[in-house]
Amino acid sequence: MKSYAAVDLGASSGRVMVGRVGPDSLELTEAHRFPNRPVRVPEGLRWDVLSLYAGVLDGLRAAGQVDSVGIDSWAVDYGLLDADGALLGNPVHYRDARTEGVAEKVWATVPAAELYAATGLQHAPFNTLYQLKAAASTAQLAQARRLLLIPDLLSYWLTGEQGTELTNASTTQLIDPRTGDWSHGVAERLGIDLTLFAPLRRPGDPAGLLRSQALEETGLTGPVPVTTVGSHDTASAVAAVPAVGEHFAYICTGTWSLAGLELTAPVLSEDSRAANFTNELGLDGTVRYLRNIMGLWLLQECVRAWGDPDLGGLLRDAAAAPALRSVVDAGDAAFLAPGRMPERIAEACRASGQPVPRTPGEITRCILDSLALAHRRAIADAQRLADHPVDVVHIVGGGNRNALLCRLTADACGLPVVAGPTEAAALGNVLVQARTHGLAGDRAGMRRLLARTQPLTRYEPRGDAERWREAEARLTVR
Repeated sequence: MKSYAAVDLGASSGRVMVGRVGPDSLELTEAHRFPNRPVRVPEGLRWDVLSLYAGVLDGLRAAGQVDSVGIDSWAVDYGLLDADGALLGNPVHYRDARTEGVAEKVWATVPAAELYAATGLQHAPFNTLYQLKAAASTAQLAQARRLLLIPDLLSYWLTGEQGTELTNASTTQLIDPRTGDWSHGVAERLGIDLTLFAPLRRPGDPAGLLRSQALEETGLTGPVPVTTVGSHDTASAVAAVPAVGEHFAYICTGTWSLAGLELTAPVLSEDSRAANFTNELGLDGTVRYLRNIMGLWLLQECVRAWGDPDLGGLLRDAAAAPALRSVVDAGDAAFLAPGRMPERIAEACRASGQPVPRTPGEITRCILDSLALAHRRAIADAQRLADHPVDVVHIVGGGNRNALLCRLTADACGLPVVAGPTEAAALGNVLVQARTHGLAGDRAGMRRLLARTQPLTRYEPRGDAERWREAEARLTVR
């Protein structure tokens, strides 16, 4: 057996996990977990990336001697380096307000339909492309000589080597998903200098060795390689879907819900753009064809507003609340910003003429019903647009521990749901490292190993499909 450290950074916490992989075994343990708290400063919302790096070093120290390290994180955000390789300020948070109204200015130069046909990326106001246009006149960008996406920035600090991992680069809206290379035409028309980006890397490529300072900080004995993995956490999570065959849908649940299909080619039709589906790149040249849904962010923000009550009690109250009494559009950008989430959900229900949920249990039920409904719509739309039917839905990530959400998703989709594994991004991260070093087999072999070794729970659909259609119609007519 060999040991691999998976650095897995989410929007609210980071963790360093250790995976031990053998020919027919896969064990994952947590070495260190640390908070990821953005900071609001006078100029806006920023990531505390120095604290994150300290957490990574602490985690590698706790992990002990490993055969390789891999890093994944959330997408789109980046750090800027000057000519000496020093970081120019803390990276801007994707929920910062600087991109408001930027998309419309971009579309005046490259219309939305042309942009989608070239890059295949759904419209999200925080895509890296819009962040770069928002920063166009800043002194910081003028001084920058290198742009590194968050996992690549941390890898650079560990190894001293720079690269741009492809699955994460595909979320910038500057990659052509047909070629897996930069969309030079889009960048040229919008005045974006692609030489800011380091050379592209793909999962499995070497990313350097831990440099002496990192070895000293972590107590590890070199050489310790850093291996490029699917550095967008969703790419790693999809690699860890324990599916058999090709006809499956997945939902990667956490702060966001990413619901869709794994395809061999992008879907770049106008209907696909209108349905707001994205074509992001995955392992082995696959395409993650999916829709971003607001996810458990809605519940996380409500829990924060309520003073962090017991989640188990909230879910019990939600299970006892009337089903589908009120639903909201879980993909609505109105829910993107933090703050006042219970009031905003109530306001959305009131505006659509539905009963207003008032208790925490009723609001939680509204959120979970709305998420299940959004999952239903995304998976049905993906099958239709890609002409790719599915017979099972896999839910991976933290949301698979929410039995009520999994059960509601099975009911809403009318398909069996297989829930697990929870730490999918970390497992995908570990398995790409293991495959690179001669273990775990091909992508199908990785998935068979996951299915044999990880606890999974199956939920069969039940209930009245007509009630879900009626609830969907309430959102459609808004």
